[in-house]
Amino acid sequence: MRELYVSRDVGASADAVWNIITDLDKFEATISAIEKVERLDDGTSFDVGTAWRETRTLFRRTATEDMRVTEMVPGRSYVTIAESHGAVYRSEMAVGAADGDGSRVSMTFGAETHGKLAKILSATVGRLFERATRKAFQADLADIAAAAEAEQHRSDSR
Repeated sequence: MRELYVSRDVGASADAVWNIITDLDKFEATISAIEKVERLDDGTSFDVGTAWRETRTLFRRTATEDMRVTEMVPGRSYVTIAESHGAVYRSEMAVGAADGDGSRVSMTFGAETHGKLAKILSATVGRLFERATRKAFQADLADIAAAAEAEQHRSDSR
């Protein structure tokens, strides 16, 4: 599985970032590319087993995927899986210490294709979309950083 990694320093604590990246009910307001989030589980928490349907704009198109949290290290990272169009997509969101003040948020994304056509498309077209995908993920991280920094500022002002 070929993976794409992006990260960003955030002027907020790791706890503030963790709260943002695990607040499923605020994903629409936090990440500008996300248009709609619908919970598919009966829960209100964010843990292994949490599932949702996410509609977002990617490559100037609207795409809807069902996401499920499969792994979690509380306060540190979580992994989501989505299956679509002959591929299994794996995303990991992580937060940790940065050099100096604040924290660092990162995302690792990979896809494993199944079937001949999916593998051919992945090997050819997939590489063409890598730059656009990286740019989209960097925008997501910028949105997360802005939300965490705003939350940190509100907390510090209290």
